[in-house]
This record gives sequence, C-alpha cells and structure tokens, in this order.
Amino acid sequence: MKKSARKSKRIRLAIVGTGGMANVHAEEFLKDKGVELVAVCDVSPERASAFAAKHAPEAAVFTDFGELLREVKPDAVANVTPDNLHAPLTLRAIAAGAHVFCEKPLATNYADALKMAKAAKKAGVINMVNFTYRNAPAIQKARELVRAGKLGDIVHVEASYLQSWLPSKAWGDWKTSPGWLWRLSSKHGSKGVLGDVGVHILDFASMPAGPIRSVNAKLKTFTGLKGKKRGEYTLDANDSALLSVEFASGALGVIHTTRWATGYPNSLFLRLHGTKGALRIDLDKSRDTLEVCLGPDIHKHTWKTLKAAPGPSTYARFIAAVRSGKNGEPDFARGAEIQKVLDACFVSDKTGRAVGV
Repeated sequence: MKKSARKSKRIRLAIVGTGGMANVHAEEFLKDKGVELVAVCDVSPERASAFAAKHAPEAAVFTDFGELLREVKPDAVANVTPDNLHAPLTLRAIAAGAHVFCEKPLATNYADALKMAKAAKKAGVINMVNFTYRNAPAIQKARELVRAGKLGDIVHVEASYLQSWLPSKAWGDWKTSPGWLWRLSSKHGSKGVLGDVGVHILDFASMPAGPIRSVNAKLKTFTGLKGKKRGEYTLDANDSALLSVEFASGALGVIHTTRWATGYPNSLFLRLHGTKGALRIDLDKSRDTLEVCLGPDIHKHTWKTLKAAPGPSTYARFIAAVRSGKNGEPDFARGAEIQKVLDACFVSDKTGRAVGV
C-alpha cells in the first residue's frame, strides 16, 4: 500500500464534481481538522466557484481535471461526478498517485469497475466507494450477529429501497431540474434506479447475508407516466427494479427498488430470516437500532430492540485509511463485486432468465 500520511500532516483533498452530493462530501471531510480542501473541479465554472466559496474560499477552482492533478497534486480525490465519469476520472487520479474516494456506483459496468480496482491495487493507493448506508450502526450490528451465528443459517432475505421523487415534489420538481433529469437518461450516464440506489440496497443486503450467486431481474421504465423526453434528456432509464436472488449460502431473497413509492421519500428496509432467529432494520425508524427475534423468543414470535454502537462514517474511514496506509471498507473490489451483480441484472432483464454472478 502507498506510504501513509503522517498523523500530523494535513491531507490535501480535491473534489471533482460540485453538484448536490458534493456538499455532503465537503461537509463530512472538513469535520476532520487535518483535512484541507485545496481544489475543486466542475465543467461549470460558476458552480465550481460557488461551491469553493461556500466550503473553502482558498481552494483553487478548475474546469479541467487533468490541469488540477498537474498543478495541485492533491493527496486525495473525492469523485462526485455523474456515474459515467467515475471510471475515467478515477483512473486519471490513480495514475497521478492520489488516493480516491469514489461515489457509487463505482462504474457503469463490471469491466471498468474491475479495471479501477486493479489499478488502485497496483498503484498502492487507498481506494473506497461511498456506500453511505454502511454509516448506519444498525447494519454493522446485523453483520456482527450473522457472523456470530446468532441467526443460524440464513434462509430468506427481504430488502427494499423506496423513493418517491417521481410522484412527489418534496425534493423539488424533477421535470425542471438537470440534477434529477440526468438520473432518468441513459444517454447522460444513468443506469436508472437500479444503478442509482439499487446499488445501495444490494450492498446493504449482501453485507450481512453474503455474496449473491445468481439473479433474476425485471426492470421497467414507466415512460407512459413520465413521458419519453424532456429537452435534451431522453427518459429511458429504469424507474423500478424487482430482483429475485440466490445467495452463495443457498439463501433466497427478494430485493426491490423504485422511484414511484409514494409516501416513502428515502426508505431502506431489510429482513433476514435464519434457522435460529431473524432481524429487521427500518432506517426510517432508526439508524442505530434493529429488531431481533432470537432464542426462546422465536417460539413466541417476540421481537426485541437492540441498540447498535456508533461508528465512523465512510468519509472518516477513508481519511483514517489515508493516514494509516491500510485500506478501509468498502473498497473498490467491493464496488466491482456489486457492479458485477448490477450487470447480471441487466442481462437477466434482457434475456428473461436467471443469470449467474
């Protein structure tokens, strides 16, 4: 692994892509007083300048990422660009010797994701993908319980990620916002709801339940409800995804996600059923508690609430990894593993059959 940054050394961070999610990156990374935001980059100079003024007035502003890498030589880069730019820009950052924290999905296909993972490993740089829901203490506790055998053999898994920004204006009107419209257009790099948030629920479910062995997927784009085109955006990316999966352990699962879930602005649910017990997580209710039915309680169908200990965020784990020189989770290899499942989903939908991962 690349030589780590000394604890006393400031970590010079650059952010490429200054849209909405980049604000979260800046706020989270700058909670660490040892991190300095030295440069930002965006195709829109106005947006980049406004972002720098808000978070780090002294940061250099660029519209050319190559120029940023050459002139600033940052220690680390946060890649918060649209999905189709994750691979090319991350590979350039790795080639420049920078540690990289990349938004999800890692790439738009498994081949690119694998190339990124191999390049990072060869270069010896810290590499992590931003599966943000790992920040919830509840899912960390769930993995701990499964690994300890508290649920016995996992047999059945239910997981969902529900959003409602197509029928609802709670987050703004998608019909007039490029920030939402690109997520509906494959031409603009979107893999639909499956690539946008399905990637999260796949990681969320398989983190405790284990790797996915095969998937049978049905994807749908409701163009009859939202239209086929708005300005330069062809609205062809999937809106809903239903996945029937088999895990490497032999467990079966149902995973689904949609942007049409009226009443659910941003909701993640997970249920794991095993031979000795079960657990369930509802992040709408709590991020740091989960419910379990274990031991004698399984005979009375009694559920109890467990409190999960807080832990560092993905952002904090990345900075800690840069300092220590030891890669944190989830790394690019994990991002590539999830991307392989996503690719299988698209093949399955096209062929109408189960596809091995």
